[in-house]
Amino acid sequence: MTQGPAHLNLSTLPEASRADSWSAALADLGLTGQSDAQTMLNGTLSVLPLASGVRLGRLVAPPQEISPALSRARPSPLLVVLTLRSRGEVSMDGHLQYFAQNDIAVLDQGSDWRLQWSGDAKAILLEIPHDAVSARLGRQRPNRPLVLGSSIPSDMARSMLTVLGAQFDTLTPQDLAAGEGALLDVVCSAIAREAEFDDAAMTSVQVAHFQRVAASIDTRLMMPDLSLSDVAALAGLSPRYVQRLFELRGDSFSRYVRQKRLARSRADLLDMSQDSVGISQIAHRWGFASASHFSRSFREAFGISPSEMREDNRHAPLPYAFRGSPGVAADLAAGVRARPPGPKPADPAAGLPEPTPGDGISADFILPARADTVHWGHISRSILPVLYVPSGSVVRVETLTQHGGDDYARFIEGDPGAESIFRWTRDGKGVDRRGAGPMDASVFGRGAGEGFGVHICTGPIHVTGAQPGDVLEVEILEIAPRPSANPLYKGKAFGSNASAWWGYQYNDPLQGTARHETVTIFEVDLARPDEARALYQYEWTPQTDPFGVEHPIMDYPGIPVDQSSLQHRATLEGITVPARPHFGFVGVAPREADIVDSIPPGYFGGNVDNWRAGPGARIYLPVAVEGALLSIGDGHFSQGDGEINGTGLEMSLTGTVRLRLHKAGTDLVPQIRGLTAPIIETPEEWVIQSFSFENHLRDLGRRAQTDVYTRSSVDNALRNAFRQGRRFLMDVYGLTEDDAHALLSIAADFSVTQVADGNFGVHVTIRRSLFDGNKAAPAPQGRR
Repeated sequence: MTQGPAHLNLSTLPEASRADSWSAALADLGLTGQSDAQTMLNGTLSVLPLASGVRLGRLVAPPQEISPALSRARPSPLLVVLTLRSRGEVSMDGHLQYFAQNDIAVLDQGSDWRLQWSGDAKAILLEIPHDAVSARLGRQRPNRPLVLGSSIPSDMARSMLTVLGAQFDTLTPQDLAAGEGALLDVVCSAIAREAEFDDAAMTSVQVAHFQRVAASIDTRLMMPDLSLSDVAALAGLSPRYVQRLFELRGDSFSRYVRQKRLARSRADLLDMSQDSVGISQIAHRWGFASASHFSRSFREAFGISPSEMREDNRHAPLPYAFRGSPGVAADLAAGVRARPPGPKPADPAAGLPEPTPGDGISADFILPARADTVHWGHISRSILPVLYVPSGSVVRVETLTQHGGDDYARFIEGDPGAESIFRWTRDGKGVDRRGAGPMDASVFGRGAGEGFGVHICTGPIHVTGAQPGDVLEVEILEIAPRPSANPLYKGKAFGSNASAWWGYQYNDPLQGTARHETVTIFEVDLARPDEARALYQYEWTPQTDPFGVEHPIMDYPGIPVDQSSLQHRATLEGITVPARPHFGFVGVAPREADIVDSIPPGYFGGNVDNWRAGPGARIYLPVAVEGALLSIGDGHFSQGDGEINGTGLEMSLTGTVRLRLHKAGTDLVPQIRGLTAPIIETPEEWVIQSFSFENHLRDLGRRAQTDVYTRSSVDNALRNAFRQGRRFLMDVYGLTEDDAHALLSIAADFSVTQVADGNFGVHVTIRRSLFDGNKAAPAPQGRR
């Protein structure tokens, strides 16, 4: 199978080797770099090479300077740099040009230039080999660094590079090859229009004439006997002059035409709509008189035969509609309660009585769940904090499950907090926005927020003094089920499991079974809070919400289910489910976007769904924004690894947590220094959490909140978990690379956390007892 991009992710490497690894990756691109070694804790550099010599790269890194390596081979390639984030300057021989976000710099790798980004940078790199440049520009080479302007070719090049960057993680060489010719054409066209060239190069008139020649060739590529004379006549030029134009480009007419025909043939082979057209037919279509000659030429040009390329393309996964915010609606941020300037608001929880559940441990602060203390289906750096606490505080937090509408009488009725959140009549909703989508439901018409995100999150909590680079420790002291407030169910708590359309099972029913969704309601007797039993089950039938919108599937959170429309059935009789209480969602606000779908987890934590994060555990989260802005929700009474049908045993829970802030600096304990992903610590284990994408908001571009759902894989998550586990053992316990590999294989457990949340999770569990004799082992938190 075709290989994808090669990725370097510094956060997965031992701290001591990060600088050298970064330098080696840059050197492979013919570059050297200068940066503050203390800042190079994070950074990614990914490169996708083609057989033609073209290489596409994506760089995400702290501020730094890059320049060409002195040993660069001649003739040298061109390097095209599209800066997606940051700004800076590029200099050479006393010439200085500034660039900003979305600017394209064109650099000759054979020259001595310097490019410097002033802030955290994200850039797309396109390396064009000399032959490919010469085929399009002849001997023309920019005589100084060029920052492209706003010409039509430049705008086209910018758009194409942006799309490739957004799709980078799933690109294959075939994907890139399909558009390679067009990409290089527009880039070189932009250069020809905007660059200053040496006197020996083609004149602007000659460039214009050659563009006429190229256009004439494009219209006659299907003619197998196309000649230079034919093209000259079409362009209104003499054959001798046309031949001279090719000579000035360092090319020939026959080679140029062959490369154009091969590029068109390759595009047809990668076009699924052309799958029924034979390879020989495609060859003849584009002017190849002999199928065998076409096959030989194709392999020489692309390093793969036409039949092999077509077969690889047939087996490539196709994208499909799933979940996720479109990410481009103008009003995505509408309805988010932005933090106003001026003094902090009063604590809305002040003076409220302690809730009944979970009162075994005294709390410094109490945060109830009600319409003005929760946000539904999204997290944001702009939501107004509902509670301010200093480091070391113990906070009692109420949470409500978003599945309360599955049985209103048992989950919501008689509970003022729940009723305020779930209120939904023809006149309005208690919490209108449910998800990260547009408020006007312009995508699917499901409701405000469109259900692009589902969790009821209590918070956010502002931790005084928290700054980006710090680490927030969330110690789970106690978790208790929230009792039903309905007198009919006194002494009971209830949970729901939805076997839903986003679950792993939905597209894989047994033969003869149609795809369907079911809901199973569970009961917990609070006299025996360590076990749950199933009460009944029903199959989802289309439900009409109070606004009159019909929901054929569970496509919007909090839909009030009409129990009279259902047929209850007994289920799981005689089976007891043991408690594994935990909050599926414990996360701080990410910095990359103003409003973020609550479903995919990431470096900020969020919807991690790891049942080990229960009482007695400590969760470590890297702080990304001022105050950390912690939110908690998605209570689970129990869950298995995988969360295979889309949900756990969802239940409203009240938790008591202690919040500790660890300030950035060298005095941080090793396990959280430079933390880039959540870590869970229990008295017996370290749980190193990883995902398909460590930071999907950063790595997947403008459509990240949609694309994460179709690009995630357990393979990527397992690879990242392995790398994070290796880094952890090397940095925290001082193991060598080979020792870490051995221990991970013989004594660590890799498990699928979940395949339900868009950004798939895999974690590695490492027993602390393995290191009882290791003096370098960090002491448990309680003994520090």
